[in-house]
Amino acid sequence: MSTPAKAQTSGLNVKQLALTGLMTAVLCILGPLSLNIPISPVPISLGFLGIYFLCSVLGMKLGTLSVITYILLGLAGLPVFTGFAGGPQKLFGPTGGYIIGYVFMALLCGFSVDRGKGKLLPTLGGMILGSVVGYLFGTVWLARQQSIGFIEALFLGVVPYLPLDIVKLIVGMAVGSRLRKRLLQAGLLSAQAPVKVS
Repeated sequence: MSTPAKAQTSGLNVKQLALTGLMTAVLCILGPLSLNIPISPVPISLGFLGIYFLCSVLGMKLGTLSVITYILLGLAGLPVFTGFAGGPQKLFGPTGGYIIGYVFMALLCGFSVDRGKGKLLPTLGGMILGSVVGYLFGTVWLARQQSIGFIEALFLGVVPYLPLDIVKLIVGMAVGSRLRKRLLQAGLLSAQAPVKVS
């Protein structure tokens, strides 16, 4: 027979799993939204915003699980990648590296949220590092796909998007940290204190 403490822990795990599924759904909504631009084969998308947001809410473990679930859904054929595309062939396109980079980005961004202990600068530093890793995967893959040098790929697939990505980072952290605080207060998450962004 389960003790009350064990039952409470079990219920909390179920709630966390449901929360992870909800955040995956958010990423599935934001990920496909994109705008093609003539200067690059990489579209403007809201994928990074989704990563910043869900990692600010869930932290490393659940955040990474959410991102992996999102990628698996896309690989299974659901139209959750940029341009409402799905299937494994998306990984062989110009943006395939960014999709793989999402996993490592989530690990670093989520880790910074868990270990930031409510401090903005350490968490922001981890978010920026996660972004750099995501850019790295995307740039290396883009250079290979387009048969161009790394620097050229960097200016093609990263530099034009930096101003907007900064806005995504600020918005994702601000909204995500507030939601995280409420979830912690409600007992739906058991983690470090949320990031203070204001």
